Amino acid sequence: MIKVLYAGSPDASAVTLKLLSEKAAANGYEIAGVLTNAPTAKGRHKELVPTPVGIAARELGIPVFEHEHLDTPAREAVAEINADILVVFAYGHIFGPKFMGLFRFGGINLHPSALPVYRGCTPVNAAILNGDKETAFTIQKVSAKMDEGNILAQQNVVLNGTETAGSLLNDAAVQGAELIAGLLAEISANNDIADGTPQRGEASYTGIISKQDAKINWSDSAEKIDRTVRGYFPEPNAWTLENDLPLKIMSGFPVSDDEGAALGGNVDAVPGTVCAFSKAKGILVRCGSGFYAVTKLQRQGKNAMDYKSFMNGAKNFIGTVL
Repeated sequence: MIKVLYAGSPDASAVTLKLLSEKAAANGYEIAGVLTNAPTAKGRHKELVPTPVGIAARELGIPVFEHEHLDTPAREAVAEINADILVVFAYGHIFGPKFMGLFRFGGINLHPSALPVYRGCTPVNAAILNGDKETAFTIQKVSAKMDEGNILAQQNVVLNGTETAGSLLNDAAVQGAELIAGLLAEISANNDIADGTPQRGEASYTGIISKQDAKINWSDSAEKIDRTVRGYFPEPNAWTLENDLPLKIMSGFPVSDDEGAALGGNVDAVPGTVCAFSKAKGILVRCGSGFYAVTKLQRQGKNAMDYKSFMNGAKNFIGTVL
């Protein structure tokens, strides 16, 4: 039985932690501790809120380490659990050699891309935004340089064009847990970790997403706008301006010129024009080519609404240029 230190912070990583905890006994490992980011101040009263991984770990009864820096006090605290291996999914920090020296099998990291493609922190967003037809979930060894470690396992994933960044990351969390559990079972049985395969091919990189990145350009094609909406959901959310106020566009789908015209859309309208409301389809907005049928949206300071509910209280929305 090998001992694992699990490192992660967001919701998707909490999903993986829970699944790994369920599979632990049958696969020859135990999760001896969880490393996550420190609680952050949220809300009007600035209450300190733990990360989703921190919350999940406490629910599971697993010791939690919440450190802003992996300095000497952090290393000393982690060393007390005597973990054999570090397992990482969406922790967001680089691990130095002193920290990695605590684990006799080193570390493994779940990365939701076909490495070396889309190294960095936003690979699922990049796959959707670029219209990729497939991606992969990869287990790599933790290395000194970000996402450059040898590959231990890789599962190809076909994309059908309806995924959001949130749904694809959740898929990675679930399927990645299966891959990790299998690898940990092998390591436990062999009392060793494989060397893995060096990454091959041209590397590409992803970076931190800003709110401005998610602003919709209505002169783009309807297909590209659809990728923008899906690629930035659930955060930061694609958005536009309605009479100079932010309007989040949370879901929808592209519609051809012919179909849009049949539903009342004007193909000669300026891109961004709200052309028509179809009870069967959505709110039709003219794009550079085609129309985008908006099905869920949110005004500033209001709750998110489906398109029918929104139109019940938006009498002058048709004709607005976003």
